[in-house]
Amino acid sequence: MRLFNRRTAMAALGLTAGLAFAPMTASAADDPIRLVIPYGGGGLIDGLVREMADTMSAELGQPVIIENKPGSNGIIGAAYVAAAKPDGLTYLVGATGPLSLNVLLRKNLPFSMESFEPVGTMFSGPLTIAVPAKMGVDTIEGLKAWGESGKPLRYAMLGPGSVTHLFGMVLQDVLGTELVPVAYKANPEMIIDQIGGQVELNFSTPISLIKHVESGDLRIIAISTEKRMDQYPDIPSVTELGYPQLVSSFWFGLVAPAGTPQEEKDRVAAALQKAVSVETLQQKMINAGMTPEVGGPDAMKAQLDWDVDFWGSVISKNNIALDD
Repeated sequence: MRLFNRRTAMAALGLTAGLAFAPMTASAADDPIRLVIPYGGGGLIDGLVREMADTMSAELGQPVIIENKPGSNGIIGAAYVAAAKPDGLTYLVGATGPLSLNVLLRKNLPFSMESFEPVGTMFSGPLTIAVPAKMGVDTIEGLKAWGESGKPLRYAMLGPGSVTHLFGMVLQDVLGTELVPVAYKANPEMIIDQIGGQVELNFSTPISLIKHVESGDLRIIAISTEKRMDQYPDIPSVTELGYPQLVSSFWFGLVAPAGTPQEEKDRVAAALQKAVSVETLQQKMINAGMTPEVGGPDAMKAQLDWDVDFWGSVISKNNIALDD
């Protein structure tokens, strides 16, 4: 009997010691999971991601909080996550510009594509080909004829290396006539100048232009999707017009620091897909002109690979590079 008690006590002590020194994973910890947004707070994207975080928190049984780290075209936030401990507690809300375009355009970043591992997709948004209504142009062929006649085709863009800048390069190839980029700091300034005739083209999202279309100031010739969007049934897609090479979009998704444990990425990916699938949130995305993207690591990787192939070829062909 004495021997049995001693063995039992020793086994109990061994178990206690094992638990004390066993490494804790993020799922077993009380620490919150942080989703780092490389933009300032208070905007549309911030609001959508915060709603996702609430659903993810309930699904994981663990706090999921948002940290806004804006600056340097998203470089500050992306660099912060790339350097974070890969323990399953820190993730980047990646996007076309902060992640893909920065890596493709800049040589001396503190991170690369290999600094991150895909977790899941959130939503994507299309671009438009919009002109002032008074231009009298309502087709892509009309734009080509306008340029060939020697009239200017200036397009508004959100700075060098932005999606709007690069999309102008793609459209220039399609039209076979020169497009002149004009940089702006914000969308409202672009729209005001376009209505005033200072630029002929704008590639902003349809939601930002639709009220000006309804007022008769602007006309959207096409949207950069394969099919018409349900929320904009009267706007033809570039594919149906015969220009599939103009299909493009911007996106948001989740990536983790390289080396994050697979089990942690998997559980966060599952929670993210649950969040993006919430009907009320999907409707908010649709109302904002976005397309909900419910996808895991494979979908996120496919998007990153597409960026490297599509935007990378545009950047290379036009010898575009940005100073760090």
